[in-house]
Amino acid sequence: MSKPTLRVVARLVAFPDKVAELKSLLLSIIEPTRQEEGCIKYELLQNQADPTDFTFVEEWESAALLEVHLASTHLQAAVQKLDGLAVAPPDIRRYELLA
Repeated sequence: MSKPTLRVVARLVAFPDKVAELKSLLLSIIEPTRQEEGCIKYELLQNQADPTDFTFVEEWESAALLEVHLASTHLQAAVQKLDGLAVAPPDIRRYELLA
């Protein structure tokens, strides 16, 4: 059996007048993150019914490698720019696959 991976769902909500700016910021971290060690999947979704609602769906080889990602320069730089774009800090939830 293969080693279990860590799944992450991270949600951000933009201020209504900042949707395009937040979307651009979030898109800018996709490729650097996909190049990180341990990144299996890193997808950004935008809610069709509510365009202010963005969700990352991620899969990582381990919690330790996720922590490296969370401390990465490109992610920390993006987090510093969230003030005024997102209504709250990111809601980051970690999951294990059951079935």
